[in-house]
This record gives sequence, structure tokens and C-alpha cells, in this order.
Amino acid sequence: MILDAEIKAQLAQYLQLMENDIVLKVSAGDDQVSRDMLALVDELATMSSKIKVEKTRLERTPSFSVNRIGEDTGVTFAGVPLGHEFTSLVLALLQVSGRPPKVDQAVIDQIKNIKGTYHFESYVSLTCHNCPDVVQALNVMSVLNPNISHTMIDGAAFKDEVEQKGIMAVPTVFLNGEPFASGRMSLEEILAKLGSTPDASAFAEKEPFDVLVVGGGPAGATAAIYAARKGIRTGIVAERFGGQILDTLGIENFISVKYTEGPKLAASLEEHVKHYNVDIMNLQRAKRLEKKDLIEVELENGAVLKSKTVILATGARWRNLGVPGEAEFKNKGVAYCPHCDGPLFEGKHVAVIGGGNSGIEAAIDLAGIAKHVTVLEFAPELKADAVLQDRLYSLPNVTVIKNAQTKEITGTDKVNGITYIDRATGEEHHIELQGVFVQIGLVPNTEWLEGVVERNRFGEIIVDKRGATNVPGVFAAGDCTDSAYKQIIISMGSGATAALGAFDYLIRN
Repeated sequence: MILDAEIKAQLAQYLQLMENDIVLKVSAGDDQVSRDMLALVDELATMSSKIKVEKTRLERTPSFSVNRIGEDTGVTFAGVPLGHEFTSLVLALLQVSGRPPKVDQAVIDQIKNIKGTYHFESYVSLTCHNCPDVVQALNVMSVLNPNISHTMIDGAAFKDEVEQKGIMAVPTVFLNGEPFASGRMSLEEILAKLGSTPDASAFAEKEPFDVLVVGGGPAGATAAIYAARKGIRTGIVAERFGGQILDTLGIENFISVKYTEGPKLAASLEEHVKHYNVDIMNLQRAKRLEKKDLIEVELENGAVLKSKTVILATGARWRNLGVPGEAEFKNKGVAYCPHCDGPLFEGKHVAVIGGGNSGIEAAIDLAGIAKHVTVLEFAPELKADAVLQDRLYSLPNVTVIKNAQTKEITGTDKVNGITYIDRATGEEHHIELQGVFVQIGLVPNTEWLEGVVERNRFGEIIVDKRGATNVPGVFAAGDCTDSAYKQIIISMGSGATAALGAFDYLIRN
């Protein structure tokens, strides 16, 4: 039995939503993965009379495709889609059976209007929390457009293929046999990359807003909700809705919720914002802000949005090391998400740069996968919580090097080592390894505001107790500000503060 009783009970409820019969075409061998896949498929078939099973020969073994009766739908799973990909499987069963995907009609029309033949292959790991978004998006496209097909490939089940293609980060997507993209992508982002985007002129024709929020993370979403609840015209423009939490796995300090995951919280934020009359402009990046009679925000696509007030909630991103080799070997051994990419380094020697909580948590996780983990910390002592340090030092395959200044990440076509300087002695050392995970904190996304709003030496926007900046009518919230602590719950609070501050400003001006 592959599925435990609790999961089967939940699954049984979902399978009742299937609308028409489907057939799972299975290509299996004698290996353990094939046996597990067959067990899963057989369990599914026993749980619903609408699921049939056929033996066949597909491009990869083990794999199975999900099809309408008499029609190849183009949705294939190579491997056993459990872990984070189990939801992808359930959604595929429902959508292929005729259950409409929960996608805006405008997006559905975009997908159906795509011309040409597109075969996507996505390489994933079952522990990757970013991968399901990509898998589910490509599956939806395959269900809606007969010219599009998609195969999800579990990298652990097809290690030789992963090695041959030099894949060192997940998700990695190939289109018609050629590299297409790497990293988390939403359905809208994939469509944009294919050149299917709404006309940018539509943004330029919008009436001025009372409050325009720039950024769609916890701070931006909260600000938009608080503003909309005041009954004023509210817009939100975001490079990617959800922001940095999309790259966060376990969240255990969001009060009243014992445990959740970043992508799940991001989806809840977007659903909450859509409950109100908020004009959401996703996949749009701001590049200029100017205070005139109204405040103008120019987007990368050339459109100019106008508003009486603006709330800046552009968040932060992972800080880069800024050493030779980092950019060259990104996704070729240099990684930033241990949960996503860790399984690709099974049995290998890796380094973690950074001795704060995120770095030490990464090292602990990787120690269970990699052959050896070396932690490099710039300071004389680790900065992580004592409980994490105790756990780290208890692990037999971890080495901690303090006072280590990373000088270079070396390699040819992929990472083969790291060079560091002992800050106490000035001596240079080199470690041979196959992966480097960078965990050295955050940098605010505020470069585009240079010379416009006041920032501190770290690039953080300086705000007062109402979230106001030095520019009248411009407020800021979240990780892009000089807030003392960078936490989801604090970002949400500052988003509410900024929205209330903006509303008070509107009343008085």
C-alpha cells in the first residue's frame, strides 16, 4: 500500500469530483520505482470506477499518462508523484476528467490561442515546494490546448538523465528538447515567457488610484486589503504575487497557524485580496516613481500608473556573495534553496555559506542527504540560535569553518570547489566539492528608488511610525523598509500601518 489511510480518505473525497472516465496508461519495468508506481495506479483504480488502467510503452519507464478515453491528453508523470507532487497528480486526474481548472477566463483564452507544438519536460524533486506550481501550470496548459504536452520527471528516478543534461537545480524545464527555464514559475509567467501576454497599453488607460500598492508579498497584500476595506480605489502591482514567501518552505511562527508553507500562504493571500475590489496587476515590475500633482509609477513595459498615494512593499531577495564563479555557476552547483535542490546533491560534498539561522537550518537538512557539509561563516562565531548550533555540532558529517571569507567558487562546466581566506591568518584554502548553498541574508528591492525616497546605508526605505517616507503621499512597508526585524507577521502589520497611514493622508489632503 502506497497511500496511508488518512491520505486515502482525503483522496476519496476529491475523486468524487471527477466528471468523466479517464484512463491511466502505464509503462513499467521490474525496478522498485516501477513497482511503487504500479501500486499507486492500482490503488487509484480501486478508489474510483471512473479510473481505468492500461499497460503500454511510453518514452520513459517507469511512467504513466493521464488521458481522456480515446484521447491522449499530453499529461505524463515519469516516476511516482508523491510528496509535494501528490497534489499535482490529484489535480491532473480531476482536470483530465473534465473538471475545469481554477484559472481566470482570460488566462484560459490565452492558453487556447497558443499556436504551434509545445512539448514540455519538467525535472523535479519530490521534496521541492516550488516544483508543483510549475508542474500544475504545464499540466493545465496540456489539458486546455491539444498542441501542448507535458511530462513531469522525478530526478531521483532518472538520475542518469539528470546527470547527462547537467541539471543541478529544480524545477528545470525543457521545451521541445531545449532548455526553457529554471526555478519557480507561475502559469502567467510561463505564458509571458512564451510571448503570450496582455496588451501593456491596458495599464496606461487606467484611472488614477487612491492607493497604489507596489509589491504583492505579505506587506503588499495586507496593505491592499486594508485600503480596499476603506472603500477607496485600490490597485496592486506586483512582479510576482506572493513575493519572497513563495520560496519559503515551512512556516511555524505565523501566530494561530501551527504550520503552513510559503506557496500555500501566498495562494491564501491572493485569494483574500481578490475578495475585495482591488485592481491586481501581476507580473509587472516598477522602474520609476515620481511625485507630481499625482504620484506616477512607471512600469518596465512603459505604462505609467497614477495615484494619490503609493505604498512601497517591494520586499527583499537573497543576498549574493558577489564573488567570481557565483553567477557563472548559478543552477550549475550554486543554489539558494536547500529544500528544492538538496536532493540533487545526494552523496556529494557541499558547502553552506552563512552561519545564521537559515544557513544552519540548511546545513542540518543537507547533512541528511549529502556525503559531507562544510559551513563557512565570515564572523568569528556562528549567529544561529543555540538549539540549532547544538543540533549541527551533533552531526558526524559536518565541518564548521569560522572567520572564513569566500574568495571564489571554482569549476569548469559546473562547480568543483570553493576558495576561502582564513581571516585570522590570511591564509588561502581550497575545498573540493560539488555544490554551494548561499544563505547570507537579504537585500531590499529598492535600487529603482535611488534619489527618490530616503534610504539608509543598507538600501532600506526609512519610514516613520505611520509607514510614511520623506515623500508626501508615499508610504512603505515590509522587508524593503528599515524595520528592525524581517518576519512575515511583522511585514503584515507594517502593511496595515501603511494603508491606514495612507488613508489618513487622503483625508487630510
